[in-house]
Amino acid sequence: MISLELLASFACAARHRSFAGAARELGMTPSAVAKNVARLEAQLRFRLFHRTTRRVALTADGELLQERSRRVLDEIAELEGAAANTAKRSQPSGTLKLDVPTVYGRRVVLPVLAKLRHRYPDLAFDVRFSDRIADVVGDGLDAVIRVGTLNDSSLVARRIGWQRMWTGASPAYLRRHGTPLRPEDIQQHQCLVFRIPTSRMEWPWRFRVGLRDVVLRPTTQIWFDDGDALVAGAVAGLGLVHVPSYMAERDVAQGRLVEVLSGMRPPLMPISIVYPGPRQPPLRLKVLIESLVAASETGRHRRQT
Repeated sequence: MISLELLASFACAARHRSFAGAARELGMTPSAVAKNVARLEAQLRFRLFHRTTRRVALTADGELLQERSRRVLDEIAELEGAAANTAKRSQPSGTLKLDVPTVYGRRVVLPVLAKLRHRYPDLAFDVRFSDRIADVVGDGLDAVIRVGTLNDSSLVARRIGWQRMWTGASPAYLRRHGTPLRPEDIQQHQCLVFRIPTSRMEWPWRFRVGLRDVVLRPTTQIWFDDGDALVAGAVAGLGLVHVPSYMAERDVAQGRLVEVLSGMRPPLMPISIVYPGPRQPPLRLKVLIESLVAASETGRHRRQT
């Protein structure tokens, strides 16, 4: 029988890729963590880490055990919490570790987390706001939110909404420079272009004209790698932007931005929350998923009315 103490030491060291980092989190010494891992390796009869003088790295067997041990420890934590307080068996608890897109996280996810926190005081959040592609398992995350088509079949994905792209500018800019009537017209305008932080490539502008998809890369002199900065630049009259609609809806409602080419919006892109198996998530993740789906439906109905 594998000791839970040994498994917890391994899982923490695997998440930190460091015995010292695991020791700080567990309140142990690095040597005690290393000894627990060594005892676990002896019981299993295979190595879990490649060790050097400076760092440790998981072996292939270690990576497999990390994925499985996270599920086991999560389930045990929930069982312990339920046993400790019968009255709270149906209440989610523990820490949700998430990675979310920066602006979507601020505009959509953060309000949902605030409501969950008020409703479930035993629920905690450890959230990274980033536009980089996170490694769910390798980074020790409970879930990530991704936009677009998903390719990793080893993870479970649940659609929580749809992303609609929006093109527009400030009323002052359109008075000075006119309104584009076709996608090709944007090449005659100053455009604010999103530069992807990880690759530094420019985000293309997509439209649907009849049954034809049109993809453009506008000529520009202004690039930003932050969605809020793009919208602020458009409000300031610097030019046209092509952003997800949730980034612009506040300024549209207050008259600071106006949509153009509204009849040529590209197809919707799915927004999904992605997490390691099993397919039935822990309770704390389940309530988050349900709340995000509900928030997406509320936002959709509000935009339609």
